[in-house]
Amino acid sequence: MVFIVILILSFALQSFFPWWVIIVVSFATCGIIGKTSKISFWQPFFAILVLWTAMALYKSFPNNHILAARVSEMFGLKVWPAILAATALIGGLAAAISGLCGYHFRKSTIKSKAKA
Repeated sequence: MVFIVILILSFALQSFFPWWVIIVVSFATCGIIGKTSKISFWQPFFAILVLWTAMALYKSFPNNHILAARVSEMFGLKVWPAILAATALIGGLAAAISGLCGYHFRKSTIKSKAKA
């Protein structure tokens, strides 16, 4: 459930907002419906990994990977899939950390209210 919500919301919102909207979406989603810390880390990671990989390939195939190849050369990489993998991993890691923070934020506020 977390995977689908993050995938759909991130896809929709990235059309209008900057790339870092994935952090807000992951934090809010895992803060509301995250069940465990493991789910709150891995589900956002894989959701953004899949989304960014699919979007990069969707935009890269029509131009025969020209931009991806040039960017990968700038970073000293030999092939364009390496820059694609690096981009997807960085986005996935940012979403994963944000989701984990959202989950722990909710847990800490629930414990605070229970003790008071």
